Amino acid sequence: MNHLLLLNFGLAAYLTGLIWTVQLVHYPGFARVAPAQFAQFHREHSTRMGWVVMGPMLLELGAAGWLAWQGTELSPAARWSQLALVLVAWASTFLLSVPFHNRLGRDGYSYVAIDGLVRTNWPRTLAWTARLALLGYLLW
Repeated sequence: MNHLLLLNFGLAAYLTGLIWTVQLVHYPGFARVAPAQFAQFHREHSTRMGWVVMGPMLLELGAAGWLAWQGTELSPAARWSQLALVLVAWASTFLLSVPFHNRLGRDGYSYVAIDGLVRTNWPRTLAWTARLALLGYLLW
């Protein structure tokens, strides 16, 4: 069980660090890309971030489900809360962030869409941060 908890903590730490970098540095930097270069920049961003994010997110989803199902040494509230936080991050990704990325990919540079992307990234930033804190507490 400790190995499973540690695996979840490691994945949460990776994704939390990544999402804070995206939230505070990367997404706000979109506004500084020249409109003429934005379409290419966004295409490259989407491709490269896919490699950095999708594997760990899929692993985390599986590990979180496994911990919720098999982590009987933990309280039911802890087991299911950590999974719920992963689901919040996934829902936020696909219901909030992906539509803004689709808009930027389709229409090119748009300060309104970039600002929307930054603002609506907060739910997944906070969900991953809360999950990391919860798992850290459980490990402690």
